[in-house]
Amino acid sequence: MGTKTVVQEKIEYFQVMDENGRVDKKLMPRLSKQQMLEMYKLMVQSRVFDNKSFSLQRQGRLGTYAQILGQEASDVGSSMALGKNDWLVPTYRNVAALIAAGMEMKAILQYWGGDERGHALPTKHKILPISIPIGTQTPHAVGIAWAILKKKEKAGVIVHFGDGATSTGDFHEAMNFAGVFNVPCVFLCENNQWAISVPRRIQTSSKTLAQKAIAYGFEGIQVDGNDVFAVYSATKDALAKAYAGKGPTMIECLTYRMGHHTTADDATKYRPKKELELWAKKDPIKRLEKFLLKERMLKQNDVGEIAKQAEEEVAKAVTDYEATPKPKPTDMFDYLFEKRTMQLEEQRQLMEKYLEEEGEPEH
Repeated sequence: MGTKTVVQEKIEYFQVMDENGRVDKKLMPRLSKQQMLEMYKLMVQSRVFDNKSFSLQRQGRLGTYAQILGQEASDVGSSMALGKNDWLVPTYRNVAALIAAGMEMKAILQYWGGDERGHALPTKHKILPISIPIGTQTPHAVGIAWAILKKKEKAGVIVHFGDGATSTGDFHEAMNFAGVFNVPCVFLCENNQWAISVPRRIQTSSKTLAQKAIAYGFEGIQVDGNDVFAVYSATKDALAKAYAGKGPTMIECLTYRMGHHTTADDATKYRPKKELELWAKKDPIKRLEKFLLKERMLKQNDVGEIAKQAEEEVAKAVTDYEATPKPKPTDMFDYLFEKRTMQLEEQRQLMEKYLEEEGEPEH
């Protein structure tokens, strides 16, 4: 008779490094000086690549593009925690995660330039193609994790998604399956505060997004998504748990989308300027830079040199991308199925006739 508490869960917030580059040494993950410098270099390179890609789109040299600006720590920190047998399942705003996982920048440019050959990754990369539809990659990730479990492999899967994806059915189905079957999957939510023009405050009435995990029977944690050490540490712990057969984890990275939703969007129409200015002070790259300078792992002269090197590497990737012969328009018919259907054959012939009369497009 009466009442009793049957579930009492809590969501912890985790931060290692504050906005001024100060760290709690007790919470610092085991990272060598070389690894920390690599984190910084990857974040700088990703931002340079991101800015260049935005510029290329504005010049008509790239298709619609989704910037990562401001979210570099969430991407780089999580990808650097990946083991050689782990899988990465990205969404469209994960350029930095892809670069940190070893994907060539040229291939990323190919994808955003409309050339699907950019997804023809070497077998050494366990990376799924970039997912554009919101939330649909989460069941794919769980499927891979279930296969890993069945094959009794020591590996895990990290799937990225935004705060808006937590409102989709695919996300909840994936979470439920992951919890029921105890699969080695890390759900990494980059809560950048805006799902296109919908702010986080009206996306859900839940106090956190991490608590969604509780309903599905596994751990959820909220971390400072602009703190690369916190993201790395939380992801490393979640993967270790996955390897040990202790099931899935959801990590909510609190970060901010500094740019537009995509190059087809204008965030100034709906986003308060003061909010943008507030988050600019939490810049993940500047934060890590302050730490490295303070610890004398980095000198002021090194900052410029690293940026210069990143510019050169990105410029080379752009040159290589633009020097690659573009795919033929008829490829869309040739590689859709193993054998072309009657309808595809008819469409292909119409395309060939059009190209003969009009010529192939420049882009």
